[in-house]
Amino acid sequence: MIKLFERRRRITMQRIKKKKSPFIYKSYSKKPKHTWLRKRKAAERRFRFVGFIAIVISSLFLISLAWNIFSSGRSAFIETQIELPITFQADLIEKKAYRTIIQNALLDVFPDVNTRKEKRLLFVLVSRNAPYELKKIIEKNPELIGTKKDIWVLASSAVSIFYKQRLLEESKRIGNINVVQSAWITLLSQSKRMRTAFNFAFFTNGDSREAEQAGVLVSVIGSFMTILICVLMAFPLGVATAIYLEEFAPKNWFTDFIEININNLAAVPSIIFGLLGLSIYLNFFGVPRSSSLVGGMVLALLILPVIVISTRNALQTVPSSIRFAAAALGATPTQVVFHHILIYALPGIMTGVILGVARAFGETAPLLMIGMVAFIADVPKSFSDPATTLPVQVYLWANNPELGFVEKTAAAIMVLLGVMVLINLLAVYIRRRYEIKW
Repeated sequence: MIKLFERRRRITMQRIKKKKSPFIYKSYSKKPKHTWLRKRKAAERRFRFVGFIAIVISSLFLISLAWNIFSSGRSAFIETQIELPITFQADLIEKKAYRTIIQNALLDVFPDVNTRKEKRLLFVLVSRNAPYELKKIIEKNPELIGTKKDIWVLASSAVSIFYKQRLLEESKRIGNINVVQSAWITLLSQSKRMRTAFNFAFFTNGDSREAEQAGVLVSVIGSFMTILICVLMAFPLGVATAIYLEEFAPKNWFTDFIEININNLAAVPSIIFGLLGLSIYLNFFGVPRSSSLVGGMVLALLILPVIVISTRNALQTVPSSIRFAAAALGATPTQVVFHHILIYALPGIMTGVILGVARAFGETAPLLMIGMVAFIADVPKSFSDPATTLPVQVYLWANNPELGFVEKTAAAIMVLLGVMVLINLLAVYIRRRYEIKW
């Protein structure tokens, strides 16, 4: 046997030297090694190039979207004002005819306007809410009664857009501004009776039927009140559920069934949770419709699976040696979890909770199902008062074809994106600041 083995070995070595081996012949004679290296490197370069092109295309889409929103909404942060010579007549003030006072001031600026049609076109240059602003000025400064003074009043949304875009030629037209009104706006601009100022009302007013007076204060406050209810309900319940399933629950078919359903709930469309809240919270329990309370409870159902999954993942990242060391020192299973494991997993848990809150902050569909789509002009004073949220406010303004609401929609989207970016930056900061690398 030994001689036979030595003979086969010598024959094999002779074939290798003569390059008669099928392996060597196929591997090296036809296609040398450097050829395969060139092809592999070329394939890698093509893959990197395709990935780079994909990133460039995605960045271009993102930049175009951001620029479209910014270019459409930046003008909403600027308002247009018209200076009028207001005569504070005592008899008109007693009758509370503030609109008549403003109309008389407009006729003083344009004395050539005589016909009813021209007057109707002239009076719409000023905002419909200007009389209420004039009322506040008189109540604050009663010494103005009986005097005449130049007062800056708010222009209508159509005039504001027309003036901000500098379309002052008589041949141009935008929205409801016709040629005659364009000439009047040009005269006001040339006589220094028109100006632009920062639109503080956008951040201090609620919703309004007049675009120039509409603001996001009510929707922002409603959003934070809704998110507060959402966090107070979802955070303790989600974390407690994750701790029990990960640390205490026995591994059997029942817990596997619960885990599968939690994972499935995380992928359920958000409008389904709105239908669930409509049937349970509103129809069964009678929670006030269109309130921050019911909105927060519905959004809590939405982010609850996300919190459970992220908390379980954070608990799984803690090494088992921490559990064994604590148990060896005499800690009970509850002490091991709450005194050691939960502390080390807290950064991951908080990151998951914040990302869940960011998702809830931008949701609209479930809130539409529970009636949070109503016109809300006053700030809610309690969690049971009617309220709306910023995404729902964007939805309402987007359905209004008036040009003034078009720019307000884009501006509200900018505010919403700003809040979302801050929330995500907070999650990144907490993750990097308190993350423990094992």
